[in-house]
Amino acid sequence: MDLLRHLRFFVAVADEGHFGRAAAALDMTQPPLSQGLRRLEQHLDIELVHRTTQGAVLTPAGRQLLPRARLLVDDADRLLAESRRIAQLSGTTRFAATTALPDRVVTACVTALRPADGTVSTTIGSTVDLVADVRSGICDVAVIEHPALVDGVEAGPVVKLPRWLVVPAGHRTTTTERPTFPMLTGLHFAHPPRPANPPAYDALLDLLRERGLDTPPLPAPDDRAVLAAVAAGTSFGLTTTPPTPTPGVAWLTLAPQSVALRVRVVRRTDTRGQADVLDRVLYRERLR
Repeated sequence: MDLLRHLRFFVAVADEGHFGRAAAALDMTQPPLSQGLRRLEQHLDIELVHRTTQGAVLTPAGRQLLPRARLLVDDADRLLAESRRIAQLSGTTRFAATTALPDRVVTACVTALRPADGTVSTTIGSTVDLVADVRSGICDVAVIEHPALVDGVEAGPVVKLPRWLVVPAGHRTTTTERPTFPMLTGLHFAHPPRPANPPAYDALLDLLRERGLDTPPLPAPDDRAVLAAVAAGTSFGLTTTPPTPTPGVAWLTLAPQSVALRVRVVRRTDTRGQADVLDRVLYRERLR
């Protein structure tokens, strides 16, 4: 759990005395704020706030913990402000990308962001973690998978990038003129686990079910793990790696618009120029 983020929720609710006003102050909607506060209470094993029809009232435990929570949040804000100042002085742009982003696009983004007299530090991670890093100020700008929860950050337009189905070499879909999704029945679906980005994960499984395929998932954190699972003969998957001679693996072009990788840029409010640069890179790489 992102403890600092959830402490911010608690402090905002305490300051505003109302969930709706606290959500507005944090530039987010009320449901994730309320859910986040409940997760914090579960994590601490203490009830912090009484929910009433008039608003939110701190419990005795909440009143005792509020000064410490406020101190932690304020200290974190000062730390982030100082880290931004140091990064700006050193000319470093802090960039991050989802593990789903193809290597060629990652390097194109880094090249486009690199200033004449500075550097780019790059982090590769899950969409959930990257949004949290941008929100907290650890990262300046990131390319994430869509759909995703993007409360507390600025989000750019959605761009589709090519993605292919990969199946075991010799699978019946490789020899038929018109392969279909139901023909993949019997194989596991190798894909990054749901916690990496629940909205995109759920949307993809819904897509497969709509196409007549309900198959058990197999956790595979990145393209390398997906291809290994496929080569083992028990799974199919999706990859942004273009068709390449690979032992044990065959590529299929099946419903390319539907299975395309959807990505977008997220940023802090003061990094518009960097986000525009990345939008142009993604636009050049988009699915044609």
